[in-house]
Amino acid sequence: MTLIQWFIFFLIIQVVHFLGTWKLYEKAGRKRWEAAIPVYNSIVLMKIIDRPTWWTVLLFVPIVNLIMFPVLWVETLRAFGKKSEIDTALAVLTLGFYIYYINYTQDVTYIPSKNAVQNENTVSSLLFAIVVATLVHTYLIQPFTIPSSSLEKSLLIGDFLFVSKFHYGARTPMTAVAAPMVHDSIPVAGVKSYSKWPQLPYFRFPGAQKIQRNDIVVFNWPADTVYKFFDRSGRRADKPIDKKSNYVKRCVGTPGDNLSIKDGVIFIDGKELVLPERSKVQYSYKVAIDGKTPINFEYLLKELNITDPVGQIASDTIIFSALTSESAARLKNTPGITSVTRTIDKSADKRIFPHTQAWSQDNLGPVYIPEQGKTVTLNKESLPFYKRLITDYEGNDLKVNGDEIRINGKVTNSYTFKQDYYWMMGDNRHNSEDSRYWGFVPADHVVGKPVFIWMSLDQNIPWGKAIDKVRWERLFTTVGGDGQPVSYFKYFVLALLGYFGYSFYKKRQAKKKA
Repeated sequence: MTLIQWFIFFLIIQVVHFLGTWKLYEKAGRKRWEAAIPVYNSIVLMKIIDRPTWWTVLLFVPIVNLIMFPVLWVETLRAFGKKSEIDTALAVLTLGFYIYYINYTQDVTYIPSKNAVQNENTVSSLLFAIVVATLVHTYLIQPFTIPSSSLEKSLLIGDFLFVSKFHYGARTPMTAVAAPMVHDSIPVAGVKSYSKWPQLPYFRFPGAQKIQRNDIVVFNWPADTVYKFFDRSGRRADKPIDKKSNYVKRCVGTPGDNLSIKDGVIFIDGKELVLPERSKVQYSYKVAIDGKTPINFEYLLKELNITDPVGQIASDTIIFSALTSESAARLKNTPGITSVTRTIDKSADKRIFPHTQAWSQDNLGPVYIPEQGKTVTLNKESLPFYKRLITDYEGNDLKVNGDEIRINGKVTNSYTFKQDYYWMMGDNRHNSEDSRYWGFVPADHVVGKPVFIWMSLDQNIPWGKAIDKVRWERLFTTVGGDGQPVSYFKYFVLALLGYFGYSFYKKRQAKKKA
């Protein structure tokens, strides 16, 4: 929707509000015209229903306002003595139009300072609790679960994370009508959780930091057109930006970088990218055995905590689809293993972005990562890199006729980017669908920064062995930082025991004094 369309919609809402409440305003001792003045009418309404004036702000917060409206409908009825369950149900089910009936047909009496009497409405309280939870979920911290092994050994399948929205700046919802605290589908029901209309313009609050190389980032998958996550039916869904599937990868290229990959090693502006100590990069390896010496592979797989597939392709050759360099060195020193060779893909693969070069997942580039305000030359060679950016991500009309390139009807040989872009990759190099396959991640697709692992469950262990299923060493660990992860779970338990012990002591002391 355009700004003019939003303004017209806003005025319609004001007219609807005025027509349905002006008599109630008068019965509350206010003036009729106060129900008609935008924003001011909300402030006055908060006074009438005996609620904080700052609630007015919540009416303009996307998603949150959808919950606030029923709260205000119910609270308005309560302010005029309509507190029954039937009144509450009618307010919600009629989308507030039950207030019209009260306004024009019922002789109601205004109850000032209604909240001085402790007669709380359960529905109103529940809805406001959802409002608070939605605010936290949208603007501060969002829970996230690792769904795939693309960052395996750095982040594991079954890790439950808290993702910070304020590190990179909270993004306001672009999808105005959606169920709170769920993503693109409603759990269990499996139905779409949002309406594509109306859409709000992109806006992000200032963040505490910018995305740095090697940061692990949660973002909306730019190329997402799947009906739902892991759906293989082939159904296509064109989703709003903030309802595209959430991915988590490591940022290895930032705006303005020239990125290359040579034999699986990342180079930025010609220099090898130094990865942090916590980054556990994995590649696939070919392992040769002599066929004579007994090897306890079951023990090795458990010792090295190998979770990705292992397969024998010949009597003397085994493929490990994902190994760290430390694990590869351990295998080399195992009696019976004659060689451990890292797989390096050099064959041309048209799946590799931009799908026009003879590149592979281990050898590609250089690729210029677009930076806001910077200009690139457009021609037949460079256009495949930036076509999707120009059309899908930045909303331009692009037409190509031979060597002629037209953007928004004008012939051009250059383009200036409207936002920053990033290059995201998984640490599990040969088992990660990432920027090597679908290209750049726009800044407006960034969701947040994973900061904390509060729970971790091993998906290969049944719930019957619940104690073993929990990865205790990963509980309450930070995602970033120097050195190896340290669990703070024991300190949390000690603090919790201390709190309960102190509370018990205070109660005992109070009883003795009584």
